[in-house]
This record gives sequence, structure tokens and C-alpha cells, in this order.
Amino acid sequence: MRRTIVGVIITFALGCWCVPLTAGAQPPTTVYRIGWLSAGSPPSAPAWSQSHPLLQGVGFLEGLGALGYREGQNLVIEYRWAERRFEHLAVLAAELARLNVDVIVALGGAAAGAAKQATATIPVVMLAGDPVGQGLIASLARPGGNITGVSVANVALSQKRLQLLQEVLTAPARLAMMWCPSAGVNRQQLDETRGAAQALGVHLIPLEVRGVHDMPTLWETATHERAEGLIVLDCAIIPLDIAAQAATHRLPAIYAVRSYVTHGGLMSYDPNYPATLRRAASYVDKILKGAKPADLPVEWPTTFELVINLKTATALGMTIPPSLLLLADEVIQ
Repeated sequence: MRRTIVGVIITFALGCWCVPLTAGAQPPTTVYRIGWLSAGSPPSAPAWSQSHPLLQGVGFLEGLGALGYREGQNLVIEYRWAERRFEHLAVLAAELARLNVDVIVALGGAAAGAAKQATATIPVVMLAGDPVGQGLIASLARPGGNITGVSVANVALSQKRLQLLQEVLTAPARLAMMWCPSAGVNRQQLDETRGAAQALGVHLIPLEVRGVHDMPTLWETATHERAEGLIVLDCAIIPLDIAAQAATHRLPAIYAVRSYVTHGGLMSYDPNYPATLRRAASYVDKILKGAKPADLPVEWPTTFELVINLKTATALGMTIPPSLLLLADEVIQ
């Protein structure tokens, strides 16, 4: 009798083990692995190194969250930060390729270039300045290969910044411009700004930034060349304290990134980077659901922001035209 009972129990257990999942049962959640490659610094880094919201990815996790992705639940992110040491990007990209992540998110043109060198098979969502000119993709409409994303450069940006600075300074004749040869987008913006300056009859004084050690010499050049104002192009190696230095040298400046204005710069005109990074999150979602990067057209930013620091204007003895204040998305008092 005892053997019969044991046999029934075993048979019942085996039967339960063989029964398939019922309609009410939940299948295991797929956990996706994303590689994060940035030339910038993590949010925990000192404030002086956090000059660029794009390179920090502000808005990206928010965008993924709106699409149903949660870190620690169905998402694991392998973070790799170069902390402005661009020469480290190739090593970091190779690490992510060896991990065989599902998607690499490359923040900045240099990071996208490193990801392209590291893998031709893992999908890459990039946020870069001039991806066609940099050789990352074949065209904006049909990227080809394994890379797509958002191009954060826009021809009109350089012209707009120059026009805004002109309006504040009442038609200056000589403007200095800081740019970085290490940033691919800067070469494009350099040519665009030169063309816009020529059309407006403004003499442009290019100041090439290769590192923070260049700054004293560049300020001397700007003074010697009698610059009346300054345009600072988008470059991760230019520290936030340039805003204070520009004020010390009595040079009204317009920046390509809002962060400089919150640290004392006069004004900025740039894409809304959190919104742009939320768009990047939508690319990741499409790829995880089966879309191929080659078939996803590269987008441009659609929203831009003008930020003006009135406190800095007062310190410089300047009056911002009321018409410009009305156009501003944010005025810092």
C-alpha cells in the first residue's frame, strides 16, 4: 500500500512538471544589455567636468522609462566614461564589443567613431555632430551599416549664434571663436561660422583649443587681436570655468551649451539635449524590437533653446535688447 501511494505521488509530480505554462502564467522577462560609451564624465564627477548634458546622457533614461524599460528589471547598462580623455574611447568601445551588448549608445562623434571601429555587427545609436562628414554613415536618409541615431549639428546653429551675438553687441567688427580640432563637429561649424561671418562683414579670429593648457595663450591672442566678443563652439575639453575667464577678459560670449551660462556665461543657443536624448531612447527601443540601424533614418534636433544670463550682462555693463529677452527660453536673473 505504501509503495502505491509513493508511486502516485511521483506520477503526479512528473505530470505537473510536464504541464506547459497556462494562459495565466508569466514568461520570464527579457533583460536587455546596453553599452554606454561617452567621452564625458559621470554625474558623480566634479561639477567643473560636467560641461555637456549630451555627454552625460541627461534625458536618456527618462526616455527609456517612458517606453517601459527599467534599470535593474529588464535593463542592464554597461557604463563606460572616457572623462574627456578621448584616447581611451577605443579601449572602452572594444570592451563593450567583447561583452556583446544588445546596443551601444555612443554619445559624441568621437565615441561613435570608436564604436564603429570596435564592431560592425552590434547596433550603435549615436548622437554626433556631422555623421556623414565623419564617415560614420552613408547618408542621413539611409545610414547603412550598423549605426543610426541623431545628428546634433545644424547648419543654421552657427549662423544663429553669430546673429545673436551681433544683436547684443550692436554689430561688432571682430569676434574670437574657440573651437576644438579633436571634435569633428567643430570643423564643420568652423567653416559654417566663417561663412556666416563673411556674409555679415565680421572678422573672425579662430582660437584652436587642444587642451586646457592652451587657455592663457588664447586669451592673450584674443586681446592682441582686439576681439569684441567670443563664440565658443561645442567641445567637451573646454571647461566650465571659461565663463568666468571670459568675464575677466571683458568678452561677452555665446556658447553652444547651456551649462556654461548657468556657470556665468552670457548666453547660449543650443539644441534641447534632454529632448534629443529621449529621441535616442526611441531608436534603442526600435532596435531592441527588431529594427535594423541601416533602415532607420538619422534625425535632426527639433527644439532649440536660447538662455541669457542677465546677472552677467549687468557685470559686463551691457543691456540686453528687450526683443531678445522675449525670445529667450530662460532668463537667469
